Amino acid sequence: MSPREKSDILRRRATEVGFCRVGVTAAKPIERGDYLLSWLQAGRAGEMDYLRRNLHIRTDPSQILDGAQTVIVAAMNYHQEAPGQPEGDPTGRVAMYAWGNDYHRVVRDRLKRLAELLRCDIDEPFRTRICVDTAPLLERELAAAAGVGWIGKNTMVMHQEVGSYFFLGTIVTTLNFELDEPAVDHCGTCRQCLDACPTHAFPAPYEMDASRCISYLTIEHRGEISSELQPSMGAWIYGCDVCQEVCPHNRAAPVTRESEFQIRPPGPNPRLDEVLNWTLEDHRGHVRDSAMDRATLPMLQRNARIVARNTTGSPPT
Repeated sequence: MSPREKSDILRRRATEVGFCRVGVTAAKPIERGDYLLSWLQAGRAGEMDYLRRNLHIRTDPSQILDGAQTVIVAAMNYHQEAPGQPEGDPTGRVAMYAWGNDYHRVVRDRLKRLAELLRCDIDEPFRTRICVDTAPLLERELAAAAGVGWIGKNTMVMHQEVGSYFFLGTIVTTLNFELDEPAVDHCGTCRQCLDACPTHAFPAPYEMDASRCISYLTIEHRGEISSELQPSMGAWIYGCDVCQEVCPHNRAAPVTRESEFQIRPPGPNPRLDEVLNWTLEDHRGHVRDSAMDRATLPMLQRNARIVARNTTGSPPT
């Protein structure tokens, strides 16, 4: 079976299991390895020390699987129409990717199914390693190289038809597929994402200072948040979607048909008083099987106190 025939099978099966985009790139050192090193040296990663580990793998996906030939990059749409802002008690905002069930499990399960189908369809032995934020791979770099989408000025992967509201997962494999052309940048002269960022987390186009990003501050940063940045966090209690909300490529983004990503409690707008009164048991119950599990209870309550001051003008009682 030729590499092209295998790629045709891959595309058909990827669509069947629920992916909106799929592409293939060679398992070789990424082209922007030097950029990653300089970004880390500049302190742009904040407290995310794990990004400094296993750099030889981050810059070369072939290191993750002996005999690796290609990397399959698949995208799964999670875009939903935002519900109306609730009335009554003050609420916070949660980034859209965390409205439903934990994408790590959902995407991993679909990648496993995809690999199983490929074993049924391709009559040759091969090995795979499935990764969904579980290995030191630079998924965005690989997605751009595989033609899934280009890396925009806000450092998100985006596509002209799908937008940027999608998760990425990878399969590193010993199979030899036909390679896809790298994605073409369509940001042009637009800078809406850069100008809209409340905390000015983009020192330049295509460069993010994660230590100023609201998503980083609410999800990754473990200590107190700088008093300089707190007012700019607005109502965001977990993550931030501002740079995606203003992007023209998201104006006609399709709505996901994946039931796993449908809204579940605590939803897009959790009540601040409820979060501030959560016990550890409450917290576990609300974030179990959710991407919000990344933030500890003290972190979420820290965020809720900041949002309360920002939205009501006074600290919570």
